[in-house]
Amino acid sequence: IGDPENPLLSKDGDIILGGMFSFHTSWKDRKDTYTHKPLPLQCTSLNFRDLQFAQAMLFAIEEINNSTDLLPGVTLGYKIFNTCGNVARSVGLTLALANGNEIVSVPSKASCTRPAHVQAIMGETSSSPTIAIATVIGPFYVPVISHFATCACLSDKTKYPSFLRTIPSDYYQSRALAHLVKYFGWTWVGAIRTNNDYGNNGMATFTETAQRLGICLEYSVSFFRTDPSDKIREIIRTIKASTSKVIVAFLSHKEMDVLIHEFSYHNLSGYQWVGSESWIFDSQTAKMDIHHILDGAIGLSIPKAHVTGLREFILDVKSLNSSNNELECTGDEDLNGVKNSFTDMSLMPIFNNVYKGVYAVAHALHNTVSCNKTCSNNVHSIRKKNFSKKKEGDEVYFNENGDPAAKYEIINWQPRENGIVEFVTVGLYDTSLAAEKQLNLQNKSLIWARNSKQVPVSVCSEKCPPGKRKVLQKGRPVCCYDCIRCAEGEISNITDSATCVRCLPEFWSNERRDTCIKKEAVFLSYEEIMGALLTAASLFGTCMTASVILIFFKYRKTSIVRANNSELSFLLLFSLILCFLCSLTFIGKPSDWSCMLRHTAFGITFVLCISCLLGKTMVVLMAFRATLPGSNVKKWFGHAQQRLCVLGFTLIQVIICIIWLTTSPPFPSKNFKEFKDKIILECALGSAVGYWAVIGYIGILAMLCFIFAFLARKLPDNFNEAKFITFSMLIFCAVWITFIPAYVSSPGKFSVAVEIFAILASSFGLLICIFIPKCYIILMKPEKNTKKNMMGKKSLHLF
Repeated sequence: IGDPENPLLSKDGDIILGGMFSFHTSWKDRKDTYTHKPLPLQCTSLNFRDLQFAQAMLFAIEEINNSTDLLPGVTLGYKIFNTCGNVARSVGLTLALANGNEIVSVPSKASCTRPAHVQAIMGETSSSPTIAIATVIGPFYVPVISHFATCACLSDKTKYPSFLRTIPSDYYQSRALAHLVKYFGWTWVGAIRTNNDYGNNGMATFTETAQRLGICLEYSVSFFRTDPSDKIREIIRTIKASTSKVIVAFLSHKEMDVLIHEFSYHNLSGYQWVGSESWIFDSQTAKMDIHHILDGAIGLSIPKAHVTGLREFILDVKSLNSSNNELECTGDEDLNGVKNSFTDMSLMPIFNNVYKGVYAVAHALHNTVSCNKTCSNNVHSIRKKNFSKKKEGDEVYFNENGDPAAKYEIINWQPRENGIVEFVTVGLYDTSLAAEKQLNLQNKSLIWARNSKQVPVSVCSEKCPPGKRKVLQKGRPVCCYDCIRCAEGEISNITDSATCVRCLPEFWSNERRDTCIKKEAVFLSYEEIMGALLTAASLFGTCMTASVILIFFKYRKTSIVRANNSELSFLLLFSLILCFLCSLTFIGKPSDWSCMLRHTAFGITFVLCISCLLGKTMVVLMAFRATLPGSNVKKWFGHAQQRLCVLGFTLIQVIICIIWLTTSPPFPSKNFKEFKDKIILECALGSAVGYWAVIGYIGILAMLCFIFAFLARKLPDNFNEAKFITFSMLIFCAVWITFIPAYVSSPGKFSVAVEIFAILASSFGLLICIFIPKCYIILMKPEKNTKKNMMGKKSLHLF
């Protein structure tokens, strides 16, 4: 524009350092018409904080000039400008520092390659002006060292090659804030940020980290201190309409000062604030909070520091009285009894950052002066140099991005009885430690919003307890969900589980759906009522058959016993005992031997039983055919042939069983399909062909026996046993025909019970129908148990 820029504070020296601070926080808006030369920027709102920062710079320069070890014989001078926090003004002042302050109206004969007017620039306080400064001065490799510009974007050395800072990057602060929020279980939060590079970049990193940690932002709003009041009222309406109770404020202290006034006016209290380092440890912000809106706030601050002699230097305003001083100071002011933001030393950590920055430049210049022509440029020299401020014992270094190590204190705003807020350190965040140890909260009692001792709860949905899983609500963030109970057979044993895990086949979910419990193993046992009854029936049938054997043996010489082949009768009774006893193999826990025994024993004993019946029926038929003239049937069907017939029929079944057991025998198995919450222990058939071959062979013999008995039914009753055999085989066939659908449709152990019932029913049918009538005659009608009566022509009515 052509107007010379004069420094607010200046001092001549052998080497000049530049300084850029916001001695004012705002400016009056102007509307340029571009028809005439724009007026100079009119700054407003005096900012004592940056005036203190400038004082810290002057203090460090004075110390260095008085030092005999650092830059001996060299005097440092300075030129400090007021940027008002305005980006455009910062650019102009940067060029003024680089080029000098002369007005060039004609082409200059001086070399354009002369060194920069200043060797380094200290500042600026805010990120946005600093970005503008570093962008303009970067190509000339003039170091820019900021004490409070934290935007992570400034670590990009391709864009800002000459930028360094003595405060950690927001790359670490944003992540630390996200981990702090996660630590207290706040998954549903609101966010407010300054609408500049500091707030926008910092909040972007916070949002990215928060999403990875499962934290959702209900809203994220931004504003700048020069925005109209309507914008702030819109933010207040957003907060009032929200359900989150935690607000993450990535704001500079200037925006926070504006917000406090509006929040107090609208009585917007009761929210838990999480703050960035720009305002969280600013005592002036705390003093403005007269309505205690921010009580209980928690956030990150720069670690406490102390610079000996700096407080006294700041309060001695003679340093501000120079020939070029544009500040209205005479140098005779006494500030010992004054209490305002200028005399407040709570920002000593930031003063220390300014102090360290000046010393970093001084050490680099010292090395440059000492090493003649072998040194690299100032930026590389400063970046490579690790040095110690011996007076304070504080080591300073920069990494490859020009950033210092990131370490923060976690502080909590705790109001005291006198109304003053105390900043209490409650933890540390140190990025030099392992990830799991970086966040370390001390066992101190924290004060939360509304002076509560309980940690506030800020969630969109309550945590899903074990036994339930999260189901996202349609159209809402992932933190908003419904809790759905796990289905049967599935569990979740952690809080806020996204899925339910299916139990292993041998396990089932408990009632709460939070543990898999072993399924109940179900089989027909002797202890249960049904098993006990079937066992009793089996033993009763065995005893009953044994009683019949005893009766027949005692009366073995009587006519009724001898009349129907007593040898086959005893063999039949023996086989019936085996039939009753084989049912016991079906009761109890299945094992390898019981599974093979139950079906083979059942098949062989029943074939033996039916073979005996078949033999007796054939005896009746052949006996009457043998009475015909010229018949020799009796020769071909004597006792030996009867034994051979029974043995042959039984041997065929034995061979079938042997083939079945050697190829694919039955084996114990676990059935998970019938019942969801139970395991059915059963015997698998192994080979279905083998099983049905055994059953089919029994069925064929039963049908033959029924046919022969049916053919012999009209023979004389007194000799004829065929009528009873026919009736018993009708019962036998009826039982086993009805067995098939009942067996297939019965679940679990009931199918075993059906099979046992069929065995017992058919066995009792044979015993009762064939032998009970004879026992009745032997015991109750002995007068009819004679050969004469057996040979009689009249029908014998037994009942």
